[in-house]
Amino acid sequence: MKKMLSAAGVALLTALTAVFAFGQPAQAATGFSVSNGRLYDANGTEFVMRGVNHAHTWYPQQTSSFANIKALGANTVRVVLASGDRWTTNSAADVANVISLCKANRLICVLEVHDTTGYGEDGAATTLAKATDYWLSIADVLKGQEKYVIVNIGNEPFGNQGYSAWTTDTSNAIKRLRAGGLTHTIMVDAPNWGQDWSFTMRDNAGTVFNADPQRNTVFSIHMYGVFDTAAEISDYLGRFRTAGLPIVVGEFGFNHSDGNPDEDAIMSYAQTNRIGYLGWSWSGNGGGVEYLDMTTGFNPAQLTSWGQRIFNGANGIAATSREASVYSGSSPSPTTSPTPTTSPSPTTSPTPTTPPTSTPPPAGGCTATLTVVNSWQGGFQGDVKVTAGSAAITGWTAKWTFANGQTVSQAWNATVSGSGSAWTARNVDYNGRLGAGASTTFGFIGNGSAATPAVTCTAS
Repeated sequence: MKKMLSAAGVALLTALTAVFAFGQPAQAATGFSVSNGRLYDANGTEFVMRGVNHAHTWYPQQTSSFANIKALGANTVRVVLASGDRWTTNSAADVANVISLCKANRLICVLEVHDTTGYGEDGAATTLAKATDYWLSIADVLKGQEKYVIVNIGNEPFGNQGYSAWTTDTSNAIKRLRAGGLTHTIMVDAPNWGQDWSFTMRDNAGTVFNADPQRNTVFSIHMYGVFDTAAEISDYLGRFRTAGLPIVVGEFGFNHSDGNPDEDAIMSYAQTNRIGYLGWSWSGNGGGVEYLDMTTGFNPAQLTSWGQRIFNGANGIAATSREASVYSGSSPSPTTSPTPTTSPSPTTSPTPTTPPTSTPPPAGGCTATLTVVNSWQGGFQGDVKVTAGSAAITGWTAKWTFANGQTVSQAWNATVSGSGSAWTARNVDYNGRLGAGASTTFGFIGNGSAATPAVTCTAS
């Protein structure tokens, strides 16, 4: 996304079917990997991105945004960085801090260089080769973070001119990153301001995928005015699914200067087909597209209509997001996730982790520990880890009592109910079965002062 995209022109879909030839992807040993068109985390659990874009490079002081995005249910944040070719360089130390903020808030970080936006048409934009130079220059802070970080080489790397070079330039960038020792899953954006109306990425994705010696590349389409009908959306994404190539919607909005994207169809198709999506953007837009802000002034208590739609609407983040199992330790993911009881409105900032409390269960039962991972004036975020005892279990129920009138306003990965000060959480369909010693987690937003009451756990 740039401040204002150029008109994408006529978005005619052809009847030509892209034929992709590629070998079996190699599984990464330490981080995310791709297999048969799906993305898997380091535990071998399928991961479907549900999140938003955050313009960190222009608003580096807005570090609380990571906790706020997480509190609204996201599992991923795509972070805008700059290589120094157009905007001020994000240093290695700053990138390391961004990664630590993602990890502290149990988010997967998709890091992208924005300086490439619209190259060939925008004279201020830089090349994918220069973006690759930047990634290699900060390789030391990226290595070892493969479980938590995906490297998005360059944002919208070509405009509507010169985009025929996309296949070669993207392939070369991937090869250089691999030669430089980066084993992360790599994400690549489409040309044509990310919207690929020329089908350059669609028709050459197999070639680019095969250029990666690790077969660990994900393709990203940005959906704005070019994708204003359900037919266009399903046709484009469906061709990647048929070809067995991984695709995500790396940016999209509910409106745009070049047309009116069909956000309902984007989110519905993505949910039905387990395709990730990352909406644009959390806050801070300019250049005439301020309406794409999800929050007013980075305040999560002031969601815009777009923010309400993407977080709390049908097929939205709150209803469909699942935390990466590298954080939760949960079993293979389902196609849907539970809907929280109500939408949260905290203004959060990271705080030191509070030591958990627990009550031991009988042998073969389960334990539960509650940890406060964030707090703010009038509220807090709690995580509860449920662990099976010496034998496998098929279900669990966790209970606790708040001492000072605290309540739960939102929960995920569990069905939570309260009666007075007593609260009960029960497993949902995908995380009740745990092997001996295995764990899963659920989370909640609490109203009132942060608290860590003892939690009991009953297994079935």
